Amino acid sequence: MHEDVRVVVGVLGDVRDPVHERHRLREVLELEVPLERVRPLRPLAHRAFHTCRVRIVSLVPSATEMLFALGVGGEVTAVTHECDHPPEALDLPKVTRDVIGPGLPPDEIDRAVRELTEQGRAIYELDEHALRSLAPDLIVTQALCAVCAVSYDDVRAIADRMDPAPEVLALDPHTLGEMLGDVRTLAQAADAKDAGVDLVHDAAARIDRVRLAVRDAPPVAVAALEWLDPVYVAGHWTPQLIEYAGGVDVLGLPGERSETRSWDEVAAAAPAVVVCMPCGYDAERALEEAEAYADELAELGARRVVAVDAAAYFSRPGPRLVDGLELMAHILHPDLVPEAPGEVREVYL
Repeated sequence: MHEDVRVVVGVLGDVRDPVHERHRLREVLELEVPLERVRPLRPLAHRAFHTCRVRIVSLVPSATEMLFALGVGGEVTAVTHECDHPPEALDLPKVTRDVIGPGLPPDEIDRAVRELTEQGRAIYELDEHALRSLAPDLIVTQALCAVCAVSYDDVRAIADRMDPAPEVLALDPHTLGEMLGDVRTLAQAADAKDAGVDLVHDAAARIDRVRLAVRDAPPVAVAALEWLDPVYVAGHWTPQLIEYAGGVDVLGLPGERSETRSWDEVAAAAPAVVVCMPCGYDAERALEEAEAYADELAELGARRVVAVDAAAYFSRPGPRLVDGLELMAHILHPDLVPEAPGEVREVYL
């Protein structure tokens, strides 16, 4: 990504999806989609006769990735200004903008986002006129993070004022299993159930391959840092990815929100590997941030510090989280997982 992503990773919601992480991930194949998550779209009744298509607006980058992965990217009529994957999404109309200006350092981004949050505002604004002109049948959004996307309440209010009113579907996963459950939910809403089953089957098989490859390896102590000023340790799905990749997250908890820690607290946890994954940044920008805090990172005493593309593999709860798992396994056990789907940048301290 070529611009700052103004995201504070700790200001997150607490809504849970009924996927039990203690069970095998394949349970999502049989998971019933909660009726309150999505109601049948009237146009879907006609699709068998090829008389119309579902017009979809995606207000979350992870949902955009899911829709294209499900093979219904052609029905996506607009996205957010942050939607950059797959490349086809870059050519779609944008119906959002960010409120905070570009080029701020991490501490000022954090401060600005906190101020907006205290005012009850999000960092994204939705172009209501553009949304109305698109006349979508389905709007896909999220309520997980109060500041990293358009306010769900704002989206819901605008949708209710439209005639006809589009369906609004919120995807709010906290774990890897919940993300796969959301694939099925979105597949049903977009009339792509078979593609959803295939996508989940493929993801489950890849997850199993990684877990099998590292199951006998000594676990590696890992600290995953989602922000460096202030320090945020990763929560939600990231500790789970670390566990499946043959590691132990010494600070984060699976399914829980990201939290602030001091540098001293990170050092006391004694990580062997530190993964710098500033929320929303690509590998090059992550490396720049890590190098700017090289002194603090050196004091942690880790044997290895790396920077990764968080926007692609860790920040967004979409299909590429499985790529993130494979990347993490390669970082922790390169002898057992010799290939990585993305770039790993070494931080030399």
